[in-house]
Amino acid sequence: MDQRTEIASLGEFGLIDHLTQHIDIKNASSLLGVGDDGAVIDHFGRQTVVSTDLLIEGIHFDLSYTPLKHLGYKAVVVNLSDIYAMNAVPTQILLSIGFSNRYSVEALDEFYAGVYAACEAYQVDLVGGDTSSSQKGFIISVTAIGEVAPDQYVKRSGAQVNDLICVSGELGSAFLGLTLLEREKKIFQETGAQPDLEGQTNIVGRLLKPEARKDIVEFFSESNIVPTSMIDVSDGLSSDILHICKQSNVGCVLHEEKFPFNPEAKEFAYKLQLDPTACALSGGEDYELLFTVAQSDYEKIKVNPSISVIGYIAPESEGNHLITRAGNKHALVAQGWNHAR
Repeated sequence: MDQRTEIASLGEFGLIDHLTQHIDIKNASSLLGVGDDGAVIDHFGRQTVVSTDLLIEGIHFDLSYTPLKHLGYKAVVVNLSDIYAMNAVPTQILLSIGFSNRYSVEALDEFYAGVYAACEAYQVDLVGGDTSSSQKGFIISVTAIGEVAPDQYVKRSGAQVNDLICVSGELGSAFLGLTLLEREKKIFQETGAQPDLEGQTNIVGRLLKPEARKDIVEFFSESNIVPTSMIDVSDGLSSDILHICKQSNVGCVLHEEKFPFNPEAKEFAYKLQLDPTACALSGGEDYELLFTVAQSDYEKIKVNPSISVIGYIAPESEGNHLITRAGNKHALVAQGWNHAR
């Protein structure tokens, strides 16, 4: 039997010491980290961007198919994605967790192994947080802090008429991964049959171990591109482009034929009798960057194979539309998910 160390045997401060003993500070801006009443950060004349997320077991994640190490990694990455969506570079995180007595020290070690793997991959420092017991389940709160050159941050509200609408990577894969895992969970509960993930490592990986688009923000910096607006795709393409349109007081036209899909994911969607476009529009948790740029930046954008131009910004009076492959025009409706499982 695996070893199980009760959390009560360490006490709160002993647990924090245990979980944070291997912290390795990477950024000069992290002047004082874990171990005091507060962290001290100095971004040396750059502006500070802060974002926070709350993840609750049974609402945002299901531990029946989410390994704790993957959960730790994802909890960090989804917050870093928000910092990148501001055109900033993440430098520190704060992590607070609440957990019931069904969790052992070993379980929390697994979770923190994922947290540290993400910190290493994205070169961010864990500089503080809190632990608490909870009556039920697992609760995670992550605050991410980043830096940006003065006034180079990008808001959702800057899109201009005739700007190009661009997205990084591929869309809809995480939703397909969720659909597959939920299907297999149901079969297991009803029959006890072992899960068959049909070799779909891409879509399962996109859900359980997403990556934030650090490379795209680095590309902007190298290419002297400052998007006019930006958001990360967490709620589905339709909801997220409509956030930009609403806050920028503009409309949009998206072209279905321009949407980027992973070929294997697209095939699997058809097998499940799902429309890949619907997965992209209404799915979520792709954590790609959705952004607008001036048309004059098109020559710079087109050299990056990870970026697709999928439409353009229209006047607000023209509304928000999707042009289908067949050339039909449909009103774009926010139908993104609400993270309910």
